[in-house]
Amino acid sequence: MKKQYTVAPVIKNEKMTVTFEDLTSEGMGVAKVEGYPLFVADGLPGERATIKVTKVGKSFGFARIEERLSSSPDRIPTRDVKGTRVGTMPLQNLRYSAQLAFKKNNVEQVMKRIAKMPEVEVKPTIGMENPWGYRNKAQIPVRQKDGKLVTGFFRTNTHELIPMENFQIQDPKIDEAIVKVRDILQEFNVKAYDEKKHTGNIRHIMIRRGYYTGEMMIVLVTRTAKLFPQSKIIPAILEALPEVVSIVQNVNPKQNNVILGDETIVLHGEDVYHDKLMGHTFAISSRSFYQVNPIQTEKLYKLAIEAAQLTGEETVIDAYCGIGTISLSLAEKAKHVYAMEVVPDAVKMAEMNAAANNIDNITFEIGAAEEVMPKWAAEGVKADVLVVDPPRKGLEPAFIEAALEIAPERIVYVSCNPATMARDLQLFHEGGYSVGSIQPVDLFPQTLHVESVVALTRNK
Repeated sequence: MKKQYTVAPVIKNEKMTVTFEDLTSEGMGVAKVEGYPLFVADGLPGERATIKVTKVGKSFGFARIEERLSSSPDRIPTRDVKGTRVGTMPLQNLRYSAQLAFKKNNVEQVMKRIAKMPEVEVKPTIGMENPWGYRNKAQIPVRQKDGKLVTGFFRTNTHELIPMENFQIQDPKIDEAIVKVRDILQEFNVKAYDEKKHTGNIRHIMIRRGYYTGEMMIVLVTRTAKLFPQSKIIPAILEALPEVVSIVQNVNPKQNNVILGDETIVLHGEDVYHDKLMGHTFAISSRSFYQVNPIQTEKLYKLAIEAAQLTGEETVIDAYCGIGTISLSLAEKAKHVYAMEVVPDAVKMAEMNAAANNIDNITFEIGAAEEVMPKWAAEGVKADVLVVDPPRKGLEPAFIEAALEIAPERIVYVSCNPATMARDLQLFHEGGYSVGSIQPVDLFPQTLHVESVVALTRNK
């Protein structure tokens, strides 16, 4: 529980010299004044700096660096200061080996603090040989500046667009394609969206590219269904980017911060491109979830498959199956796989992908995991292995209760959020499962996020 201060030992705009003691899970340096924590961007443990207090709360405050007096041996030169300003690369000043250690420590801390299981081993984070240019998907806002279309990213916690053309962590071919598409739209006088006036048309340019296939999908997110002159824009894009197999217009007429709207219009090809993963070919639609780092995803999923310990005789449940990326590999080693997913489009893609890869021992069902799992439990469905790969919010209590009722021998938990994973592991542990070692995998270098795989075994 955070200590409450009647009167904080610092005041706003006060300057002081501090030594940073730690990093928060958000990557901010932690300095303490009489035990009172101040969170400071771009402060690394061991560094001394003169800081200025910017905000004072009852339990903690914020400050900014005025002058850095010493540098950590783990500090490296900034690759692109814009990546810090917009929050796409908050750890870019930290040596990559130290990033991996930071992420391992984050998992260890939540296992101690949230799961109350400090004895669980957390293995060293599996990193990348080249932790740059890995993202296979970009969703880039478009705005108007001095009469021209500008692409970039919003400054952290604002709607101020910082122009950017090299995002450093994206596939360079995607960065190039964004600029080419933007300039084509500029050439044909397409107006950028103005969120205050709710005028203009082009809101975002989304580009997805197959790492193994090279196929590219362009998604133009617009305010209205009109895209004039479409008859010239589409040929121009195809001429500039021959690898494009799909051009889709997504219409979002709402005055909100949500990127995609409900209406999809196919302008070229189909609403699908292809890529390979774990030896399977996947058709991926504009709305489909597909991991953004294919190199690390293969490492992550191989660990999950190994943790399932399949012999070919098992019945497996794959919750949150998406377009079937894990399901297909499970099915090759299991007797039968039951898979669920709340997004109908994803289930449609999953069924297509299973058929295209000649896999017929999977049953897909549309529905929220926390609703389908209790239904299956009530119907007497039994499983030897349960694989879960939930969103950041983790598992719902109803899902965990139903999973405990089905009582699989093994549970494989793939996590994108250490905190909710720790919470859920504690509940499974209380329900009669032993928690094995946790393997973090770095799918998002230069950022704060980390994926993890852990296997649980039912106690006899």
